[in-house]
Amino acid sequence: MINVWLRALALVALSAATASGAECGPDALGTSRTLKVGTEGGLKVGWKTYPDTLPLADHEVILTFDDGPDPQTTPLVLNALKAQCVRATFFAIGRKVDEAPKLARREVEEGHNVAFHTYTHPQPTLRYMGEAAARADILKGVIAVERAAYGQTFPNGAPDDLGKLKLHAPFFRYPGFADTAELNAWFASNNVAVFGVDLWASDWIRMTPEQEMKLIFSRLDRARKGMLLLHDDKPWTAAMLPKFLAELKARGYRIVQVEAGPGHGPTEKAPPGWRSETGRTLDSIRPRWDKAAATAQTRFKVKPAPRE
Repeated sequence: MINVWLRALALVALSAATASGAECGPDALGTSRTLKVGTEGGLKVGWKTYPDTLPLADHEVILTFDDGPDPQTTPLVLNALKAQCVRATFFAIGRKVDEAPKLARREVEEGHNVAFHTYTHPQPTLRYMGEAAARADILKGVIAVERAAYGQTFPNGAPDDLGKLKLHAPFFRYPGFADTAELNAWFASNNVAVFGVDLWASDWIRMTPEQEMKLIFSRLDRARKGMLLLHDDKPWTAAMLPKFLAELKARGYRIVQVEAGPGHGPTEKAPPGWRSETGRTLDSIRPRWDKAAATAQTRFKVKPAPRE
């Protein structure tokens, strides 16, 4: 079934992307504005994890994609975005960027951000690595993205410290949103913003494109705005995206793109009664991990978000 989705979508997306040309007409969703995000001194945003987020007006949405690039599905995601003149932010895994550098470069050429999501996407999370190993994995991922996506060269060899790099999109997202105080301080000292998210698509769970779209709108229509997490390596998300973008337009939503800017912020505070949803979920993982480690079962896959 997934292969059927992908084959059908490839034909539709190619046709739409070709028809759209360099400009989109009035029926396209488009990108309504760019939000300058200051990262000086660090920043932590996204209400699922942090008590601050990026300020959006009613019916404004920021699109973000994790875990790519994937040779099968990322081109379909990019075609769908291009057909609607929509720009997004991709939090890329360095290992996958090394395997598909042309896709990472295409993302930049089509106006998207390519930001950072570690090199290996450690399981279960970076919290269960030593700080030195975590920094090394993050740095290797940053270098892979800067080299492939932005064409940064390192004639004297790859830098051994984050502060020695010029970052084109100084945004990082933790796998599983599992941050640590030490790593957050390291990012802050290097003027890198930590991105959580406001809304999950929960597309790490296998579902049909129709189910995914219904789930997203059940959350988005309730929140009325927010930064949304999707995954460009999931075939059901790639298959859903053309209809999803059209439906965003139909429901009056507008797309906001983020861009690195001067200073710090701006941010919007969470409403009264806020609690970190990812914090509660990660706390529930800890006993399972401790038990697995005690029996030498050192790797198992977990996901950070409960189903609603």
